[in-house]
Amino acid sequence: MSGNTDPLSPRAKLAVTAGKAAAAVSRAAGRGSGSVIGGKVALRLDPELLGRLATHLDVVLVSATNGKTTTTRLIAEALRASGPVVSNALGANMPAGITSALAGGSDARFGVIEVDEKYLAGVARDVDPKAIALLNLSRDQLDRAAETRMLAEKWREGLAGSKAVVIANADDPLVVWAASSSPNVVWVAAGQEWKDDAWSCPSCGGVMQRPGDDWFCGECGFRRPAPSWVLSGDHVLDPHGSAWPIHLQLPGRANKANAASSAAVAAVFGVPPQVALERMYQVQAVAGRYDVVQFQGRDLRLLLAKNPAGWLETFSLIDPPPTPVILSVNARGADGTDTSWLWDVDYTRLAGHPIFVLGDRKLDLAVRLEVAGLDFRVCESVDEAVQFAPPGRIETIANYTAFQDLRRRVGN
Repeated sequence: MSGNTDPLSPRAKLAVTAGKAAAAVSRAAGRGSGSVIGGKVALRLDPELLGRLATHLDVVLVSATNGKTTTTRLIAEALRASGPVVSNALGANMPAGITSALAGGSDARFGVIEVDEKYLAGVARDVDPKAIALLNLSRDQLDRAAETRMLAEKWREGLAGSKAVVIANADDPLVVWAASSSPNVVWVAAGQEWKDDAWSCPSCGGVMQRPGDDWFCGECGFRRPAPSWVLSGDHVLDPHGSAWPIHLQLPGRANKANAASSAAVAAVFGVPPQVALERMYQVQAVAGRYDVVQFQGRDLRLLLAKNPAGWLETFSLIDPPPTPVILSVNARGADGTDTSWLWDVDYTRLAGHPIFVLGDRKLDLAVRLEVAGLDFRVCESVDEAVQFAPPGRIETIANYTAFQDLRRRVGN
């Protein structure tokens, strides 16, 4: 916890130094930030390094299928009102990347850590967090991360008996079931646009009933808990019933939900909602997401969507037709190699937009769009897509590695 300033052991210091050296070599070779390889080298030399690096920090872990990078950034900005923060801001969210991030935060008071859903329980055991934020669970990378209820079960087992305050989305049945094993939960009504992964009760397998914003299982009685924080339009209501305005530079309802959860987390650390929300306004973009860049004389807005729930939220952000839209999909290791999720996305929402398709799996996406009855053009590159796009700002939507490819090409 905060205040423990015991120096690292010689072995831990060696591991940190070696990790930083490996990261520097990776950057010099143009192989990326080096955070993952640096962390792997450090953990190989000291397998318990992650826990050692966290001993002097008040740690909050953030996990979800969607929104965890943005929420991590919002929480980090809010907590800076009370002291220095170390965070894996670029989204390297497995143990190696987290270790690299914490190795650079020796003077920090708070650690705000994004954690991949699959690794949450293990990281929580290692770093003894003060708070854990759980936002949502939906299908994503099924070839790697497994089915959503299995992930929820891992969370539930990992949180049982945890001393951490768990800040959890009361509108996601899978999250509620997972968090309910914890003795100390703060419920946030953050909403859930995508519901197709939570129609069966995670507790008994019965059919979920969803009248209005409520939900419950008619067979076992599992139901939505009463929230103490509520997203209400452009405001968040705190446990005392006070309404605090949400003013963000980040677009969309999903980011207001992220801000509401972030305000609840900040309150656990003693940061008042007004202060926390005012600081969140400073966040303009997150690792390139929502950035507007100039490329070949055109404005392109960069949007990331990795799974059906994420695409649904992203479609609500884009400008109306006839705004041109570029879609790019890869299926590399970091994306998940299974592209069957494309068939769960309602692409008919893009009707009326000129659509341009690219990426490693552009033909898979083209088949999906053809079945949806949409007109589109398959392109070999973003350069070609921009060349054929009609006037106006271009919305670009890409999954993870396709998004990184786009950023490199447009100089972001």
